This record gives sequence, structure tokens and C-alpha cells, in this order.
Amino acid sequence: MNTFYQMWGTKTPAEAATKIAEQRKSAGIVGEPKNLEVQAISLIGTDVYEKLIKGYTEKQWGRKATDLPAFIIRRLPVRYTFDNNYFNHRYQGVPIDGYTTIFDKMLSSELIDVQLNTNFLNDKETYIKEFPKIIYAGMIDAYFDYEFGELEYRSVRFETEVLDSDNHQGNTVINYTDVDTPFTRVMEWCHFDSKADGGKTVVTKEFPQDWDRAKEVYYPINDRRNMELFAKYRDAADKVESVIFGGRLGDYKYYDMDQVFAEALSAVDRELDLIR
Repeated sequence: MNTFYQMWGTKTPAEAATKIAEQRKSAGIVGEPKNLEVQAISLIGTDVYEKLIKGYTEKQWGRKATDLPAFIIRRLPVRYTFDNNYFNHRYQGVPIDGYTTIFDKMLSSELIDVQLNTNFLNDKETYIKEFPKIIYAGMIDAYFDYEFGELEYRSVRFETEVLDSDNHQGNTVINYTDVDTPFTRVMEWCHFDSKADGGKTVVTKEFPQDWDRAKEVYYPINDRRNMELFAKYRDAADKVESVIFGGRLGDYKYYDMDQVFAEALSAVDRELDLIR
């Protein structure tokens, strides 16, 4: 409702819903949306879509919104309230000490052997013989040596600067939703604990980019072509009883962090049920 009020001056849910319905009708939308652009206009109207969604989305995915599936935008809830929280979840945010502490505690046991700078796929068969159960969170197509073809992903490039300021942008993250700005957002890290360091502040710009095998993978591209290809890999993975495939890359799915933890706990429950 805050967005609708700033855009149109609407003060009630009914006024905002009427405005969106008018713009949906003007756009000629009927039936089930077939792509992200039509879905977005159907949900929030043309003005909000063009101002906040279109440019950001096309930068993020490297393709036109009309070429992206409709379900991508559905993960963001549309709410007719003045509540600015991102989702409807009762608890939202990041752990007080960040995610690092969680992993530090998990890895503090002497029973866990951590091997760094190790390519699992280079010695896959040895690991499979040595361990009765493996959790694989890497690229599912890479696990099968791209047998059915290469899935598509998006990557991200970061540029970090140290600035002479106690407060450069006044917020932890600011999104740049226009199509002309090459980066999608800027993070200023001091706002996580509300203090800069000696009059210096660190800002990081995030640039989406095409992925190739020399880059780090960030986002699966869940369009029809890739999902049909992933289905073949999923069928192959289901036949590998000793390996649990998971995470964004193993499941070829866009997960938020709360969904990652939920899916990990569900995987544990499934495995324990099999043991029982």
C-alpha cells in the first residue's frame, strides 16, 4: 500500500485494487498469464511494473520479461496493507551473528573432516565407494557430465569500494530498478551493525552477468527449455540412491535462505524415515 500510495495517491485497498484492475484492462490482459510481464501487470498494474520490476528483472536474468516464465514473479507477495516487510513470514531477517557462526558451530566437531580446494567431480567414483551417503549441492548437470546438455545459469560480478564517509547511502541495500544502470543493487555493509570504521565505509555494487564454466553459479534459469532438460537430470538423480541432490544447483531451483534451511531439514527427515 505504501508503494501504491506513492505511485497513485491511493489511500485504501479498494482504491488500489481498482487502479490495478483499470491498468490490467487497459493492457488487454485476459486469461492465464503466459510470461512474467503479463503476470506482473496482472498483479500490480502497468505503472508499478514499469517503474520497479521491468528494468531490474531484465538486468537480473539477461533477457526480456516477455521471455521469462510467469511463476518467477509470483514468489513476491502482493499485499494490500501498509506493512513494509518483504514476506508474510512471522520472523524475518538474518541471524544476529550472520550465517558464518552457524557453520562454525557445525564444523567445530573433530568428527567432521573438511577438505578445501577439492573438486568432488574429479574423484567422484572414489567418494561414492568410500561413503554410504553423499549430499551433493553442486550443479546437477555437471554431476552427470552434461550427459543431456548444459543447463543455463546466471552469475554475478561484484565491485567493492572503500569510501571516505560514515554513511554513504543511508541503507543496507538500495535496488536500482531502471534498465540503464548496469548494476542491480548497492550494499553498504556498515548498516548491518550501525557503525562505520574510522570514517570509512565499504560499498559493493552487484552486476548480473551471463554464466560460463569459468564463473561462479548464482541463479538457475527456470524457463521451459531448461526445466524440460532438468527433468531428465532429476530422473537420473532419483536412480542414484547413495547421493542426495540439494540446494539451488542440485535442485535447479531458486531458494531463499529460509527455504534452504527448511528443505535441508526435510531432507534429514526423509533420510531418517528411510533408516527407520
